[in-house]
Amino acid sequence: MLGRVSPHEAYRRVDFDARVNGADSTELVHLCFEHLVGALGTALHADAIGDGELKSRSMTRALTAVTALQMGVAGDSGIASALNQVYAAARRTILDSATNFAREKIVELRNDFQEIGQAMQAG
Repeated sequence: MLGRVSPHEAYRRVDFDARVNGADSTELVHLCFEHLVGALGTALHADAIGDGELKSRSMTRALTAVTALQMGVAGDSGIASALNQVYAAARRTILDSATNFAREKIVELRNDFQEIGQAMQAG
């Protein structure tokens, strides 16, 4: 297993783990957004070059990020309900694209989460 991990992937994992350790809840949300946007970007690139294995790994990472975001929503207030709806829709889009990659939907999803993440960091 370790022999199949590229140096780039090993570095990404170490960097991610280091950033998670010691992060507060706000930083973790930002990290999940960043992770999701990056994974979707990599999936789009992998699709463009015909690398099915990389695309699959990237979509799995995107799904993991959305799952972490969903798990972090607390309560049932209006904002919590809205976040749950956004995350559930993102999850459906990612899962639907696992069998039939919908490039346009993935581009839109990536752009949406990139915009939301930038707005959160600015605010």
